[in-house]
Amino acid sequence: MLRSKSFVKRTRKGNIVRTVKEHYLRDDISCGYEQCGHPVCVKARQDAAEHGRHSVDGVQTAAPLSCTPRDSEKWGRHYLIPDTNAFINQIDIFERPIINNVVVLSTVLDELRGLSMAVYNRVRAIVREHERRWFVFSNEHHRETFIDRSAGETPNDRNDRAIRVAVKWYANHLSNTGIAALMVTNDEGNLKKAKEDGVESCRMDEYLAIFTEHPELLDMMGSVSITDRESGDSRWGGYPEYLSPVQVQAGIKAGMLVQGTLQIAAYNYLEGSIYTTFPDGKERSVLILGRMDMNRAIQGDKVAVQILPKSQWRKAPSAALVDEDEDSVPDVDEKKKSDEKAARDPAVVPGDADKSVEGRARKRARVAAEKSTPAAAGDTAADSEDGLCVKPAEITDETLEAEDGEITGRVVGIVRRNWRSYCAFLDPNFAPKGPRASNAPTSVSVLAMDRRIPKIRIRTRQVDVLAGQRILVAIDAWPKESRYPQGHFVRALGDAGDKATETEVLLLEHDVPYQPFTKSVRADLPSEGANWVFDPDRDLVTAGRRTDLRHLNVCSIDPPGCTDIDDALHAVPLPNGNFQVGVHIADVTNFVKPNTAMDKEAAHRSTTVYLVDRRIDMLPELLGTNLCSLMSNVDRLAFSCIWELDPDANIVNVTFHKSVIHSKASLTYEEAQNRMDDPSMQDDITKNIRNLNMLAKKLRKRRTDAGALTLSSPEVRFRLENDSQDPVDVEMKALKETNALVEEFMLLANISVAQKIYESFPDSALLRRHPQPPPQNFDNLQHALKPLGIELETGSSLALAQSLDRAVLPSDPYFNNLLRILTTRCMMQAQYFCSGTCTPEEFRHYGLATGIYTHFTSPIRRYADVMVHRLLHAAIDRQVVFGPELTDKVKMSEQSDVLNHRHRMAQQASRSSVELYTNLFFKGKTVEEPGYVTQILQNGFGVLIPSYGIEGVVYTSDKDKKDVPAVLQYDQESHTLVSADKSSSVGLFQRVRVVLQVDDKPVSANVSSMRRKLGLRLTEPQIPGVSMTPEELGALKAATGKTLSKADEDQVVELVTKHPEQVTTI
Repeated sequence: MLRSKSFVKRTRKGNIVRTVKEHYLRDDISCGYEQCGHPVCVKARQDAAEHGRHSVDGVQTAAPLSCTPRDSEKWGRHYLIPDTNAFINQIDIFERPIINNVVVLSTVLDELRGLSMAVYNRVRAIVREHERRWFVFSNEHHRETFIDRSAGETPNDRNDRAIRVAVKWYANHLSNTGIAALMVTNDEGNLKKAKEDGVESCRMDEYLAIFTEHPELLDMMGSVSITDRESGDSRWGGYPEYLSPVQVQAGIKAGMLVQGTLQIAAYNYLEGSIYTTFPDGKERSVLILGRMDMNRAIQGDKVAVQILPKSQWRKAPSAALVDEDEDSVPDVDEKKKSDEKAARDPAVVPGDADKSVEGRARKRARVAAEKSTPAAAGDTAADSEDGLCVKPAEITDETLEAEDGEITGRVVGIVRRNWRSYCAFLDPNFAPKGPRASNAPTSVSVLAMDRRIPKIRIRTRQVDVLAGQRILVAIDAWPKESRYPQGHFVRALGDAGDKATETEVLLLEHDVPYQPFTKSVRADLPSEGANWVFDPDRDLVTAGRRTDLRHLNVCSIDPPGCTDIDDALHAVPLPNGNFQVGVHIADVTNFVKPNTAMDKEAAHRSTTVYLVDRRIDMLPELLGTNLCSLMSNVDRLAFSCIWELDPDANIVNVTFHKSVIHSKASLTYEEAQNRMDDPSMQDDITKNIRNLNMLAKKLRKRRTDAGALTLSSPEVRFRLENDSQDPVDVEMKALKETNALVEEFMLLANISVAQKIYESFPDSALLRRHPQPPPQNFDNLQHALKPLGIELETGSSLALAQSLDRAVLPSDPYFNNLLRILTTRCMMQAQYFCSGTCTPEEFRHYGLATGIYTHFTSPIRRYADVMVHRLLHAAIDRQVVFGPELTDKVKMSEQSDVLNHRHRMAQQASRSSVELYTNLFFKGKTVEEPGYVTQILQNGFGVLIPSYGIEGVVYTSDKDKKDVPAVLQYDQESHTLVSADKSSSVGLFQRVRVVLQVDDKPVSANVSSMRRKLGLRLTEPQIPGVSMTPEELGALKAATGKTLSKADEDQVVELVTKHPEQVTTI
């Protein structure tokens, strides 16, 4: 049966057009019950069997619904049919394997696609798990279940009615089987109408009550209201209302508001910032200080921000807040409110902010703002300096002059939420008041492992069970009446402090996909498995579309233990005195075809993640460490970039080829270095390495002369014990000349490929850019360098590179390296982008001093390189057939955002893994080491310990004595911390000595123990009230009984976080 739908819509140009869509209604759609005797359902199963889709793991693909679904006293045997509301609010519950035999209606899927692609994708993923026995029923295309929208009926009401009609059809269709169709919803209106229509239905909590063996399911119910009055916080006045979306967009368009992604400071959860483009076209940071001005925004949210008057801009650095500053005090503690104000204004003493004249004036202004009514559409409301609610002034150059402090603002609207599931733990300070039933839900606060996330209020029946455990929670809402967001329990992860649990926590916290590859992904691997071999006919050598380079003396140079070898090189002297140089990269795209399950999974993962004790692969191991890996003495497919270089390393020409190579040697950096240094070695491979090294030095000099930066970062690796994989040693790593050799030719290949793909795909090339940092990023660093007679020139990368080279202190050999580490922190983040979304002037990579750049050389571990390989293949081979994945700049840009997110998360996960093993390594030990001051805070300073590459904070105030002022106070003029009598001070670059120690209290003892961190205590210089006395240090060492001797330090091995692929899983 064919029906036609017509509707009108407005085009981008503003024209009104009528669109007609044909809608087919069928009577041959199966119900999905595996033993249904209806002729239509029988035929569907037969057709599936004839086409080879009969069953997967014993489950019929055309009819997965079991004949023995869950049985309950109330509903008997039944299939569950959730409505859209149930999926949106309870998707965490539906993902539990115990919820099976579920019918997903096409009406519900269509609604989910429009409401939440994240939930839609999660439902689709469950449907693909055949053992779950979920079935998608196309009720919108079934003749007996499709309904028209009635006159005056809203689309939502029509869809709810369609769901009820489909449930009723199922009940009638299965009436002779003894299996009921049960609709589950939390929509009271839909539930009421279902009862009136005689449709079997229930609320989600009613349904979960039948799972008596899984009481935690009720804790996973979302959208539970927990008011602050419930917790005794009756004095809480609430947050300001958000502006409407219309007001936000109008304010941004008018230049009165700015928008950006909220980033919370690592050391201060009350300090956030956005980096955004202002109406004048310049990019700047805007500080957002305190919970009130953050206004319910959470780390990662895209927010609309109003710039505050200059009198409220911050004029002092951030304070470092320890866990107890927020978490061990009651929610209504007035001192906390004043500390938020003190964080903005150094003139206000913490704990006494509202007693100052300015503090009282600002409090009146805030109350006025909170009581004001929402502005009219298109207007925005703001606080003036006298507390009146007025329309904000347009942001101008005068508004943004920086001599009055750092630009500061407040959140007035949410553009897009970025909520996710959070790893957390029950507040150890929580104690239920009064008697409670063992199964009664209790309102509790949970604290996220990420200190940047505020407390989350949940209800749980498992308070006693979950104490001392890591748990996963999700945020449901943050009403303006609630001090903290409201959420629900998702699942328990394990005991706090357990190594496996903590590793899973860091993977979840950094959004790293770590589950095993699915069967559908593995099905895309070559059927020959590890027995796959090169075939000249199949692999297009015979057809002339792949070049045979197996005669070349190709070799690879990698870290020890490397199995996923992405790249190999060769260099051949030419008769004309020039050199043929080749970079050969694993041809991953030969095995990973577009839009396959494996390709989609690789695009989702985006990168391989390297932890201290393991590697989370982007591709299945068969490809990454075998068929794609360019190991020696075996034929492997490659993508080759081959130059002719003159003796000065200038490019004469470059060509690109799909190729087959036969590597003659797989060398480590050290082995390659030893070959170069040994004059007795004159074999072809060694000669090639020497030629490559000679050319690499010239390439490097040319890059540095052009302004390429040589920056630095602390690097540390661990040696793991064979059985327990506990860290037994740690050290810094030194780079060899061969490291630079490989790096230079990888950079050259990336630049050459970037030029080629941009030439062929000017609107959709995937490139990588590194924006120039704004001068204000260097302000604090410049201030600290001034007394040393050193100035960084930041006008260009060349000027910065030259000034870094000159910045040497003869008395301190480590100073230049330290300066480069701090300069690295002033840089902007490099980003993937689609060429059609930026101007050519914005393509530049500041750090590498090149006008165009991309990633081509690591397709085994980076999906960006896979995309670039496809672009390059299409550029050099006109017979290549490609689709919109290479030409759609919108899709390319969306994937770029995923790549940037995954790359950033992978780096942070690697650092967190190092931090975890650092804490394990130093547990129970007392170590005193020299360090350097790297950061100045209001109540402390950051210290880097070069011997371990470890950094932490030394606090200058006692967290247990909150009413006692800090011994050292911030001096704005010198950007130092100074004692009241001026006898002691701490500034950037200062050499100090500190004690490193991990808290040995039970994990659940307090908040700090649950977030176990490495602690630093100052021993030199001796500052009364801050430094440990020699007696305290001696007593501490005697109590722990464990110290690291010089002999211990001499045993450390070569492991480094900057190149974590070198970590060998033991």
